[in-house]
Amino acid sequence: MKWMIVTDSSCDLTSLEAGSEEIGFESVPFVLNLDGKDYVDDGTLDVSAMVDAMEASRSSRSACPSPSAWEAEYGKADHVLAFTISGRLSGSYNSAMVGKNMALDADPGRRIEVIDSLSTGPKLVLLVQKAARMIQEGIPYDEICEACRKMAKTGRTIFTLSSFHNLVQNGRVNKIAGFIAGKLGIRVIGVGSSEGEIQLKELMRGEQRTLKKIVRDMEENGYAGGEMAISHCQNSSMAESLKQMILSRWNAAKVQILPTRGLDSYYAERSGLIISYPAAQA
Repeated sequence: MKWMIVTDSSCDLTSLEAGSEEIGFESVPFVLNLDGKDYVDDGTLDVSAMVDAMEASRSSRSACPSPSAWEAEYGKADHVLAFTISGRLSGSYNSAMVGKNMALDADPGRRIEVIDSLSTGPKLVLLVQKAARMIQEGIPYDEICEACRKMAKTGRTIFTLSSFHNLVQNGRVNKIAGFIAGKLGIRVIGVGSSEGEIQLKELMRGEQRTLKKIVRDMEENGYAGGEMAISHCQNSSMAESLKQMILSRWNAAKVQILPTRGLDSYYAERSGLIISYPAAQA
């Protein structure tokens, strides 16, 4: 096998598009620990049951994939592209880089590129799909890497959550924001910064107002149609409502809806949405 695309399990994609059979695709799992019980974020995880257990848990944490887990996947091809959750949110990027060095020590002839998505979930979905299409088109390795790095920097991520409990508990947002979201029953809209950090943007009451604000964010940041993705945690109805709003505004939009896997379910929590789309370049 010549080509391999590897992600951590922050990517909500589980398989490549039809026609990509010649490209290997694997994800290395995070491990979520709820009250001392490990939930491995692989293809066997019952995400719905994990979310139920998470809501009943008194303590929780997440652990990123080990360098050896990354190295094992790198060894399956001589041309490898790896995508990780933002390095500002997790140690997965650093782990992937250590795994890269281990793999190159064993076989210096490999080509391995590790790309920080500066985001999570749907951003990685779009990156993986772009890379797979470029590989199929016969684009040279270095050009694919450059295009994916550019996409990671320019793509926009916006999210809306009704609970910030796990983000607060793991130090990703401050306690005041978590209190506001959890106690007042409102939704919080946030964005991913250009450095890959979480920035809280606005408090909203009501689903429709929240969705309209997301569409307005897309307008303000130059979305003009094309590939985008929505990941949701146990909230397909809100994701579908957003999709219809987007299509009514941009009929050339290509909107994917995906359920969150374990890690993104852990941080988005029940009813959360994470949206990634191509923004206009500065």
